[in-house]
Amino acid sequence: MITYLNGKLVEKNPANVVIECNGIGYYVHISLQTYSKIGSQESIKIYTYLSIKEDSHTLYGFADTQERELFKQLISVSGVGTNTARMMLSSMTSSELVSSIASNNVTSLTSIKGIGGKTAQRIILDLKDKILKTSDTLDNKSGLMNNTIKNEALSALVVLGFDKKMAESALTKILLKEPYITNVEELIKKSLKSF
Repeated sequence: MITYLNGKLVEKNPANVVIECNGIGYYVHISLQTYSKIGSQESIKIYTYLSIKEDSHTLYGFADTQERELFKQLISVSGVGTNTARMMLSSMTSSELVSSIASNNVTSLTSIKGIGGKTAQRIILDLKDKILKTSDTLDNKSGLMNNTIKNEALSALVVLGFDKKMAESALTKILLKEPYITNVEELIKKSLKSF
């Protein structure tokens, strides 16, 4: 199938784009997350997913492969269609969504339009293990960076007078819930709130 489009951005709206590739214009549905990442580029590469139903062939586009994979995982859940998955990716960033699912945060998922309590629980039940495996792979790639950030934050907390074991425990919990933190200051602020 069509895995990506590389061409000229002809039209751009918050919900869709038109990309011209070799004289053919492709109408692609996008999330707000992708919309903000595209910016004002004239030439664009967008990763796609083709949804085929009896009455339509619909092309969905994503700024990166991680967002596309998350979209595919979301639509694999019973009761979550392509429009709902796109709404979810428009309401939260991929990392926020992954974090919400990994930490069983039903409240943040139900804050998304069209997601009720039962659907949120089904998403968590179906995807938590898959997402944890995927984020483990991502953590292995960024593990050194996470360890460096954690060590710097731990040193700062110890200097501030906190118990080393308590501080380490707090930092570990925060990084498990939010594995995408890349800023030492942000990690220290979050850990200070947890004491």
